[in-house]
Amino acid sequence: MRLLPRCAATAVAALALLVGLPASSQTAPPAKEPAKEKYAPATPVCAGCHAQSHESIAMSHHGAKNDAGGSMCQACHGDASEHIKDPTTNKMVNKFVKAPAAEKSAVCLTCHTTNRHLAFWESGKHSKNDVACSDCHNIHGKAKAATVAPYTTTSRPLEADTCGTCHKQVRNAALKPSHHPIIEGKVKCSDCHNPHGAVTPAMLKHETVNQQCFSCHADKRGPFVFGHPPVEENCLTCHTPHGSSHEKLLTEKAPNLCQDCHVTGRHPTSFYGSGQGWNLPSGAPNSAVSSRFIARGCLNCHNSVHGSNAPTSRGKFLIR
Repeated sequence: MRLLPRCAATAVAALALLVGLPASSQTAPPAKEPAKEKYAPATPVCAGCHAQSHESIAMSHHGAKNDAGGSMCQACHGDASEHIKDPTTNKMVNKFVKAPAAEKSAVCLTCHTTNRHLAFWESGKHSKNDVACSDCHNIHGKAKAATVAPYTTTSRPLEADTCGTCHKQVRNAALKPSHHPIIEGKVKCSDCHNPHGAVTPAMLKHETVNQQCFSCHADKRGPFVFGHPPVEENCLTCHTPHGSSHEKLLTEKAPNLCQDCHVTGRHPTSFYGSGQGWNLPSGAPNSAVSSRFIARGCLNCHNSVHGSNAPTSRGKFLIR
């Protein structure tokens, strides 16, 4: 019996809903706001006047972190609060024009100082020779059009072109017949060197020249039962890394290269003396003519020049 009042109240409420309440008692649902893009990039206030500079970094890491107040713009160019109020009176000071290289680099290092590639920037050759970050990197630079070259295999600007603006001798060496595939875009300068600083000679990425070469030429690493001392000491004894007029990046052509060290041996190795390479012993047929070095070379027999694991004399004399 106690449920009757509750049932009656429920029935009255349902009837009221079916008939309809007065308009004054109905409340319209709140209008939904248009959905905002979660990752919509904010247009900084700087873009109102510096539209080209904003567009040049809009798709880069710098532009992705920018906001409506232009925090990334001010991180490099300084406080712009007064400049925004009156741009004509309060001119911004461009820190990248007529400033010492150390001051230019200091602006970049305020954010990039934690980068592990910059750990030895202060001790690197570039920093000591007053090379600033902006000398190689152009934040607001336009993308260069792909250049058509006979040996280029990439559409990206070659890193060697940037380095070659200062290192012209290295650039010229890379254009010689025998060279690492630098101009083809398969090998970059930064594959061997750390342009942002290192304590190694020539700012190599590895501790020694040999370790740097072995990072690609692992088959020359060894260890060998019979090693070649010049190879174990320094690869640059026989090879030049950037380019050469001789095959295999040799400093000079064999057998001349071999004769720099092997002036004597079990068989004649020098053609300057009488009865050596070019001249046969007197009294022999055709004594003035010798074919010892015609179409021949040391590597025809001693082909394991980097080291050998062959037993006995074959390995000892690097024959195989």
